[in-house]
Amino acid sequence: MHLRVHLRVRLRHCLSQRALVTLVAALLSVISAFARADALPAYGAELEGFAYPFPIQRFAFTSQRQPVQMAYMDLPAKTPNGRTVVLMHGKNFCGATWEGTMRFLSAQGYRVIATDQIGFCKSSKPAAYQYSFQQLAHNTRALLEQLGIRRVTLIGHSTGGMLATRYALMFPDQVEQLVMVNPIGLEDWKAEGVPALTIDQWYARELMATDERIRNYERSTYYVNEWRPEYEVWVQMLAGMFRGPGREIVAWHSALVYDMIVNQPVLYEFGQLRMPTLLLIGEKDTTAIGKDLAPPELRARLGNYPALAGRAAATIPQADLVRFPDLGHAPQMQDPERFHHALAAGLSRAIRTD
Repeated sequence: MHLRVHLRVRLRHCLSQRALVTLVAALLSVISAFARADALPAYGAELEGFAYPFPIQRFAFTSQRQPVQMAYMDLPAKTPNGRTVVLMHGKNFCGATWEGTMRFLSAQGYRVIATDQIGFCKSSKPAAYQYSFQQLAHNTRALLEQLGIRRVTLIGHSTGGMLATRYALMFPDQVEQLVMVNPIGLEDWKAEGVPALTIDQWYARELMATDERIRNYERSTYYVNEWRPEYEVWVQMLAGMFRGPGREIVAWHSALVYDMIVNQPVLYEFGQLRMPTLLLIGEKDTTAIGKDLAPPELRARLGNYPALAGRAAATIPQADLVRFPDLGHAPQMQDPERFHHALAAGLSRAIRTD
């Protein structure tokens, strides 16, 4: 009898110890999670707190009856060749993500302008703004006029490829060459049958942005399921804005931009481009806006960049297509050396044909 009681007491003691250990472990896990969250950066609505590689300048102007300012970097050429390149970022990118290409082009003799478009990164996010590629093109042209720049080579990546196309169509005499790096909008998702979202629905989706979601998407789409430590800064650049005090402002403007992208296709006008055009395409890219909303049979055929690139090159009158069979949506970041070699060769070909 005494032995049975003793064993029961010992068992309760062991269970109490285990419960205590489990409780302590759970508390430590929660504390650790909070510590990690506190350690992660939180940036302002205009990316305050995130350092750019070169000095930021600001172009102040009035747009849609509101004072706004466009942030940009202006990197001089080391040995000028007389040409100016304007870099146009993608939707989930900023001027800062062009750092490697800016350094390369400057060393090659180009003056380099890298903008943050209105609604993005370090530029204004007005209380109310009707986004259009025409508006963003006019904004960029006004900046270049203030800088006294008459002719440029445009390099647009992702959504920046759509903007660069619109700019080249609007101001053809001012664009000596157009370069598109994995541009989105090589297909019309709405016409293909992707379900439409309201701006409020886009906004709700954007409010769910986390560093984990951003990282997983970039790993699979930008870098073909490869990951290197140097990519993390760009994850935190985006996640930090959604973690900061202006997250609702950032999410709202992101929603407005998605609506612009889906409803303002440019591919139907590719045949009107008059300047030499270089397409630099990572063929493992699968980007298609709203693809996750589409039924499986449609989803499977969207974002086929090898086919889309070939179709675009066949439509654009003076197109030169360079394919990177093993690279994803951001070849300039995934394999900078190979990308810059192809870019330099393509820019040189345009000089020889001028």
